Amino acid sequence: MERPRIASRSEWLAARKELLTLEKAATRERDALAAARRTLPMVPLETTYVFDGPEGSVPLRDLFGDRSQLIVYHFMFDPAWDEGCKSCSFLADSIAGSVVHLPARDTAFAAISRAPIAKLEAFKHRMGWTFPWVSSHGNGFNADFSVTVDVDAVEGSGEYNYQPARTQFEARRIWFPKGELPGLSVFLRDGDTIFHTYSTYQRGLDVFLNTYNLLDVTPLGRQEEDGRIMAWIKHHDRYTSPGGRQ
Repeated sequence: MERPRIASRSEWLAARKELLTLEKAATRERDALAAARRTLPMVPLETTYVFDGPEGSVPLRDLFGDRSQLIVYHFMFDPAWDEGCKSCSFLADSIAGSVVHLPARDTAFAAISRAPIAKLEAFKHRMGWTFPWVSSHGNGFNADFSVTVDVDAVEGSGEYNYQPARTQFEARRIWFPKGELPGLSVFLRDGDTIFHTYSTYQRGLDVFLNTYNLLDVTPLGRQEEDGRIMAWIKHHDRYTSPGGRQ
């Protein structure tokens, strides 16, 4: 990997000030994007979703607690798997320390997956996470929010990242034609009425990956291979050295 050129301190300072101009512009664009996102219309949910939690049945309403907002991470964990997706775990590691601050802003967080609750609980304990995690096994939540897909099915193929995939060929847009996909959705509660306000998928999840945000300020960056951008990622208890390399 090519390294930065060597320069004098004054040359570095001049280059850093040029970069600062770009950074400030990006910050203003990010603020404008966040403001535009807040103006999206919202859609009332017509389905009463009930999940399996460690204590029994959990309606979607209960995931809010006494908060007005709920952020849901659609964690890839197929019922047949024995552990959660590595990339979703990578994201969960990034947000696990952040969600403890959300209640101060009237916001709750939960992860939702199709795997049975016993598998979710075991993996959650292994990873050391404490955020709420419930199972959508047996209900249509994942299909309704396009994070479990089957493009060959008459129903339930849906849209992922707002691009419909109706054929095996078109399924390339969503990585594969059948199975679990990641995403994040946001809900707002007004009394007992729940509204869907936002969902994002694929590269829209990058902003939540704090490890990437840290690597992006280093000269070597993410150090990923073209076409295999997340191939290096492992569950955090499976790296073989402190530096994460084999």
